[in-house]
Amino acid sequence: MSRIRPLAVAVLSLAWLAAGAPGPAGAETTLRVVMHSDLKIVDPIWTTAYIVRNHGYMVYDTLFAMDAKGEIRPQMVDRYDVSGDKLTYTLTLRDGLVWHDGKPVTAEDCVASIKRWAAKDSMGQKLAGFVKEFQVVNAKTFKILLKEPTGLVLGALGKPSSNVPFMMPRRVAETDANTQIADFTGSGPFVFKKEEWKAGDKAVYVKFDKYKPRAEAPSGLAGGKVVKVDRVEWKWIPDHQSAVNALLAGEIDYIESAPHDLLPVLKQDVNVKLVDYNPLGNQYTFRFNTLHKPFDNAKIRQAVFYAFNQEDFLKAVVGDSAYYKTCKSFFPCGSPMASTKGMDGLLESNFEKSKALLKEAATTARRSC
Repeated sequence: MSRIRPLAVAVLSLAWLAAGAPGPAGAETTLRVVMHSDLKIVDPIWTTAYIVRNHGYMVYDTLFAMDAKGEIRPQMVDRYDVSGDKLTYTLTLRDGLVWHDGKPVTAEDCVASIKRWAAKDSMGQKLAGFVKEFQVVNAKTFKILLKEPTGLVLGALGKPSSNVPFMMPRRVAETDANTQIADFTGSGPFVFKKEEWKAGDKAVYVKFDKYKPRAEAPSGLAGGKVVKVDRVEWKWIPDHQSAVNALLAGEIDYIESAPHDLLPVLKQDVNVKLVDYNPLGNQYTFRFNTLHKPFDNAKIRQAVFYAFNQEDFLKAVVGDSAYYKTCKSFFPCGSPMASTKGMDGLLESNFEKSKALLKEAATTARRSC
């Protein structure tokens, strides 16, 4: 099951307008944003929370990135080579990469960052199982030597979701993976202002004037990241109505995820632009605890799927059919892996079938006793 939640973007503020064009000399442009969650943790491999991942993309950069078509493209990497036997990946960093403290990004930094990420992330751990060793060739080039060929290398290093393999200075990346970092030096487009960060209030980022974007046009998380504002403030307003009121009053410029029940209010204001940034929607998924009764019995799990009515649930939770759609696929409908095979008759309140399965479950339970 999935529902679409549009993103509310305000064009009420000169700060937002200035983001698209040069402002007066010396004028600072600030983008004020209410994100979907409060930022409480700032180590991007410490948690899989999306707000921390998003923070990571502000501050750090990645060796590879996924574009709008789902393809992995070089980001910090200028070029890479794969040996004929598929056992050696040689990666060379592009020119102009520097940390926020002004020091150049090196191959040693990247190797240390990959190791720390791989110690925490499940996909990184899987990749690490294929790695024989890392070899630093020079300041800008390193090699990944594999024990056996695998297609995981580029996909893992360029994956867009938690945990993302962000690059950090070696001194930071050598922090034990089970200890949160205290140094937030990155090489990304923004510098994190630790002294202005207060959980429950706001997080502040300022433009890194030495950041060198790629020459290509931006696409997804790949391509050139061109910064058009001097300062970004993530303000935390936990009450949705208060956040919407702040948007309408011009006190903030952007709400990442406005609740569907308040969208009619936003639609009434001609200065508010609503953007559906996720046409595939968000997915509701059943997750049974199969270790404990009654859901350790497959027949009972099947009975739930026959008895449950997906559309009734969406009507109750969302209400307006403009903001939800039924979908029987485990992977979101419309995505490449979507499939409804084997789902005929399920999620449609077939109570007779559900009762029959419960009786079968009871019979099986008695026989096993």
